[in-house]
Amino acid sequence: MPSETNRLHPLSAVTLALQRGFTGLSMPFFVVMILSTIFDGVDIDWIFMLAPVGFVVGVGYGIAYYYRFTYAITSRTFDVTSGVFSRRSREIPYRRIQNVDVSQSVLHRIFGLAVVSLETAGGGETEATLNFVSEAEAQRLRAEIRRQTARADEASSDERAVPAGGGDETTRYDRSRSDRGPTLLFELEPTELLVYALTSFRWGAAVFPIALVIFLTSADSGSGLVPAFVLEIARPVGGPASLDGATVGSLLVLVAVTALQWSVATYVASAIYTVANYYGFRLGRAGDDFVYERGLVQRYSGSIPVDKVQSVTITENPLQRLVGYAGLWVETAGYGPESSGGSQSAVPLAETDRSYRFAENLTGVETPRFQRPPTLARRRYFVRYSLIAAAVVAVAFGLAQVTGLERWSLAAVVFAAVPPAAHLKYVNLGYHVGEAHLVIRSGFWNRRTTVIPYYRIQTVSTRRSIFQRRLGLASLAVDTASSRTFSWGMPTIPDLECETARELHGVGRERLQSAIRERARATDTGPGLSVDFT
Repeated sequence: MPSETNRLHPLSAVTLALQRGFTGLSMPFFVVMILSTIFDGVDIDWIFMLAPVGFVVGVGYGIAYYYRFTYAITSRTFDVTSGVFSRRSREIPYRRIQNVDVSQSVLHRIFGLAVVSLETAGGGETEATLNFVSEAEAQRLRAEIRRQTARADEASSDERAVPAGGGDETTRYDRSRSDRGPTLLFELEPTELLVYALTSFRWGAAVFPIALVIFLTSADSGSGLVPAFVLEIARPVGGPASLDGATVGSLLVLVAVTALQWSVATYVASAIYTVANYYGFRLGRAGDDFVYERGLVQRYSGSIPVDKVQSVTITENPLQRLVGYAGLWVETAGYGPESSGGSQSAVPLAETDRSYRFAENLTGVETPRFQRPPTLARRRYFVRYSLIAAAVVAVAFGLAQVTGLERWSLAAVVFAAVPPAAHLKYVNLGYHVGEAHLVIRSGFWNRRTTVIPYYRIQTVSTRRSIFQRRLGLASLAVDTASSRTFSWGMPTIPDLECETARELHGVGRERLQSAIRERARATDTGPGLSVDFT
């Protein structure tokens, strides 16, 4: 297939010119300000002479960058060339492309523009970004890359595996449907979106209340970043309601009120963010890909190759479990925008039975029968949380010695939370060793049930801390090619008996080899799954 060189949308030239122009306009200000403090001969008025020059140079650079940026679809790779003085050429093989994402802000939609991002396997960042192309061009690129990826996979079918759902003749996917429009699998209803917003919490939303506190700061309160009305609430407790001479009691009330308002504001900001981010969520099936779209202010759409899904995770927090809802995420080997380092939300929130049924249909996993670690693990958690509680009491005692805080011993109430915390951690652990999948469940505040096909496992490692060695326990960590984040981490079965850990290690290695042999014998690599949300 001959390559066709393309450029970004002409409005990209305008955007790049203005961005670089304003950068060039601001640079002389900082340079002259710094030089004027070092050299006496540098006059601050130089800014007014150099700033226009910087603006013109920046505009010229932005226009040159636009004309030097090209992309092309070839028969084997997606090629991107960029750079004004230092040229960079990238050839991205289709088989490495994990996700093709299209995003649009409000302004983008007004002008009919879109940003296309290509994510590749094992990438820690976006491999290529086209900023901007027309909406029609974005859809064309995504469809063409999907077709080229399917062709590349078919050409090397002997190297690919039978997907998790199986690959017999009665369930193999008909590739003739790949050119048809997407089949709708799931649509987030307004009620589900509201439940999702009210039952989820995003720590990133904490930035909003911090900005709000700064905005509400009273200039004459002498309190820095603490609003005056908070100090007024603290006044009746005793002592002057100012940070300079507040009593311990007023400080404690001040901290409590501030923490309460921060929590409420963060919760509200989190709900608003969730609604804006997942409004109009739709998941469909087009050929060998899942396709999704979502967003109110910033509109996202993208594709998730079915046969490149590394694992599937069902997430539930206590509120969602209480109302009978759960979410479902799929892990790919790439990195996606607005994702958790490779995690894409396939189902933001649905009734728990629907989420589990979708996970079973997607992976072909049998209904798991979970086993728990030995009860010795619960005793370990009890000791661990007891040490944390002791540390809290020790901190309270230390504060009492410095500040004269009375009734510091009330901090010992945290010990009452130790037994239920240890029990809840233990009862939410579980693992299931299936014929084709390993299922791991963990967590109370954010319980995750992860389904991992054996053929997606990269490594299985046994880990033992000092304390585990004393108790004869070990943890089994399962690594896939999916990108891991700080919050999710590697799927791990904690605190198994050493003999059990070694046995599972051997079973995992054996079934991994078996799965690889079965994939090598496969001649047809269709997804072999039928997803039903009814």
